[in-house]
Amino acid sequence: MHEFQAISILGGGAIAFVVAWMFAAGLIPSPHAQPNARSLHTRPVPRIGGVAIWAGWVVAWMDVSISWQWAVPLALVVTVSLIDDYRALPATVRLLAHAAAAILAVVTFVDAGWLFLAFAVLAVVWMANLYNFMDGADGLAGSMGLFGFGAYAVAAAVAGRAESGVLFGTLAAACAGFLVFNRPPARLFMGDVGAVGLGFLAGLFGLQGIVAGVWPWWFPPLVFAPFILDATATLLRRLRQRAPLASAHRDHFYQRAILVDGTHGPTVRAYVGWMAGCAILALAGLTWAPAAGGLLLLAASAGFAWHCRAIEQRWSVWSRVQHVG
Repeated sequence: MHEFQAISILGGGAIAFVVAWMFAAGLIPSPHAQPNARSLHTRPVPRIGGVAIWAGWVVAWMDVSISWQWAVPLALVVTVSLIDDYRALPATVRLLAHAAAAILAVVTFVDAGWLFLAFAVLAVVWMANLYNFMDGADGLAGSMGLFGFGAYAVAAAVAGRAESGVLFGTLAAACAGFLVFNRPPARLFMGDVGAVGLGFLAGLFGLQGIVAGVWPWWFPPLVFAPFILDATATLLRRLRQRAPLASAHRDHFYQRAILVDGTHGPTVRAYVGWMAGCAILALAGLTWAPAAGGLLLLAASAGFAWHCRAIEQRWSVWSRVQHVG
């Protein structure tokens, strides 16, 4: 790796660390996340730590000359999300902004029929929102960013896309710098400005890599499988139960596991294990068995489903005890 590229990645992590520390220490004013029906924390916590991630990522922009079509759509997503962190916006406004950004981004690099374009837009919008839904436990969303974009970086470098590798690697390093203050017990949350933006890029860059031939179709969903599977299964369950989708809740598997344990640590460690395992499995499959990637995705999904079933069993017992008590 070119010396300046390595400096970009390390520098991005260092800058994110410093800015995150300033937010956590109160040196930079920040709105605070108040405990509510969805949250698992019990005290107000500064909530726009995602700004630190983007500050660190800017370093990589000086070292790449790749297409920047994603920059304007991302700016729209991040700006709307930052406003939402300060003053809650209606869900319709947020979704319209996400959809507009996804359309603007997708049509610039996907040359396909309207059916695939529609799927691509929906995939990016869903990734942006599900990532935000999964940002409800200390260290969870930051760890997914570290392992997810870290896997993207390795895959891009192996494919000879060094500049993309630097872009993804610096984003992963920035997530690591933020994580120092977000690990349990968290002193700083990334907020919508971080979570929605990371999910947007996870979906957008994943699709862009598929279209460009950097990786096969199964690679991005396998890398981000822990978030995709938990959020999608929770959505389907709430649809089946006819629960109001816009209301705050704690129905995600990770939320139920934390409520049962009474602490974030065990659940976060388990999910981080799944994140690391899926990233390693995806990279191994990409290197040695790309034709079997669909089977690897199926195997990882089955394993994670078993994990979620175990959480549900514990939740069922815990709920009955709470009801009796």
